Parts: sequence; structure tokens; C-alpha cells
Amino acid sequence: MGGDHGVSVTLPACEKFLASHPNAHALLVGQPEALAVAKQWPRCEIVAASEVVAMDDPVEVALRRKKDSSMRVAIGLLKAPQGGAVRADACVSAGNTGALMALARYLLKTLEGIDRPAIATVMPNQTDGFTTILDLGANVDCTAEHLLQFAVMGSALVTAVQGKANPSVGLLNIGEEAIKGSDTIKRAGELLRAAAAAGHLNFHGNVEGDDIFQGTTDIVVCDGFVGNVALKTSEGLAAMLTSFIRQEFTRNWYSRIAALVALPVLKHFKQRVDPRRYNGAALLGLRGLVFKSHGAADAFAFEHALARAFEAANHQLLERVHDRMAETLRAMPTNLAGTAAGPVAHAV
Repeated sequence: MGGDHGVSVTLPACEKFLASHPNAHALLVGQPEALAVAKQWPRCEIVAASEVVAMDDPVEVALRRKKDSSMRVAIGLLKAPQGGAVRADACVSAGNTGALMALARYLLKTLEGIDRPAIATVMPNQTDGFTTILDLGANVDCTAEHLLQFAVMGSALVTAVQGKANPSVGLLNIGEEAIKGSDTIKRAGELLRAAAAAGHLNFHGNVEGDDIFQGTTDIVVCDGFVGNVALKTSEGLAAMLTSFIRQEFTRNWYSRIAALVALPVLKHFKQRVDPRRYNGAALLGLRGLVFKSHGAADAFAFEHALARAFEAANHQLLERVHDRMAETLRAMPTNLAGTAAGPVAHAV
């Protein structure tokens, strides 16, 4: 029900997703009258929810007042459902990001050894592959231990979804040298190097912003403030380049001829940088698979978010993150938060 466009986008996307994924089942959570068109769809079930979390609702409204919101009910389906309801393997929402993160953390809790969930997604790079970057906005202020946790979770994500057994990790910094950066970044580098020495990570070292798009490492770790700026900058750059290509077809007769000759290359480039194809960011570190779609996503983009969540569930991403985190905890004298090993307290 959420996002800037609601069911006018999510329903067509779900219908196309089901048509292209014959092994998938969809649980559409929301107000039944708004979802009535989906009653006849195969492999689809409507789960009623009477309320909707608005895009501008404060987090406390989603947590404490709207107890029957579509967002809350959908996340709840990842747990052991009550009353004979079907259990979901993954949840996808285009709704209010803050509310989604708060509800997911409150209802699902984090995995042992994880202090804070992180938002992770992929960006295209010039190696014709992808760079996974996290965090993208869930945590503005991060400690060195949080950045190490992000690296472990990101490694599990890339291994599960892309099949890379030992993905490389870069720490985003203002320079490649270990002596550069804030005290937090320097300390994070020390922790990452120690984890690499113990065989738990493939730590490349510090990387800079351009390394994200050069594909220097498979994973880039940073705090949520920096990650969100990088994400929005890349989306703006993609929009600018697409607009430039369009303008070249109308500038003058010479530009039109040159653009027509280069049309196959331009189309491939436009497809590669289209942010809609990379929609669907994983909320890593929770005891359930939750994926965040861009709020302004169209049907094409939301369908990709559904496919990304389906792929993660099929590749057992949740179990892989849990196992990798448990392995790292066992090998270290203290847990990644720097306290005695044991369950991490959860609070909203």
C-alpha cells in the first residue's frame, strides 16, 4: 500500500513478477478493496490490513498507533504467523523507510552479534559487474565495530546472491593510506585487517568514491550518511546522462547522425546505469528478510525489488548472514560490539 504511488504501481509489478516467476507465491498485504483486482491471480493471496503508514508519518505513529498497518502486518508474516496465516520468506515495501526500519527491528529483532541493521544495495561498475555498498542511510553515526559488522553482512550477501565465495571488501575513506581518515575509520580499518588475518574477510583496504564505480572491490562499507549521499549522487548522475543522450538526438542534424550510429552503445549504457534495475535494498542483520524499494519506484522498478527479494530467499541469505556472523563471533574473544559475547539487546 505504500510508496509515492501505492497500488497503481505495486499491483501491476506483482502481476508481472508472478508471471515471470512461476515458483513464487505473493501475499498482498493491505486494504482488501484496494487489492480486489488480484483475487483471481494464480499463486496470490490477499492479507487484510486496515491501516496504511503514510510516507510522512513519524516513526512513533507507525510503531504505537497504527497497529494494523499493512507494513506492520507484512513484517509480522516473516515470524511464525497466528491464526493459520501463511508465513512469508521475504517482505518488500516501498513505504516510509524510517517506519519500515523501526518496525522491522522492533518485530523481528537483530541477529546475535549485530547492533544495527544496515541497508545494502548494488551499483553498476565499469567491470560490467556490480559493487555492493552499505550502509545506505539506516545508521548516520557508526562505530568502528558497526562497520565491521556491515562488512561481514555484506560478504554474506554477495556470497549468497552473486555466488562469490570470498568477495573483497573496501572501507570508504578520503584516501587509500591507512593513516588517513577519522579515528572511527582508522579503528575500523584495524578491525577489518584483524578479521582478514583470521580468515573471516577478504579485506582489500581503504577505497575512495571513484572505486565504487571502477569495481575495485565487490563490497564498499561506509556509514549511512556517506552511503546515502553516494547513492543519490549516482541516481542523479544516471538521470543527467540519460537526459544528455536524449538531447543529442534533437540538437542538430550532425548530432542526430552521430547519435544514430552510436545508438546500440547508448542503449546498452542507458540500460546499465538505469537505477530502476537495481531497485530493492536489503535490510541486513534482522531475523527476517526485508527489502526496501525506492518510494518513487514505478512498476518496472518495483518488479525488480520483488525479484531481488525472491532471489535472496532462494539463496538462503538469512541463514548465510547468521552463520557467517556466528563463525566470526566464535573466533573472536569479544563480540563485534566490543563487549562480552552474548545476545545483543534490542531497543527502538
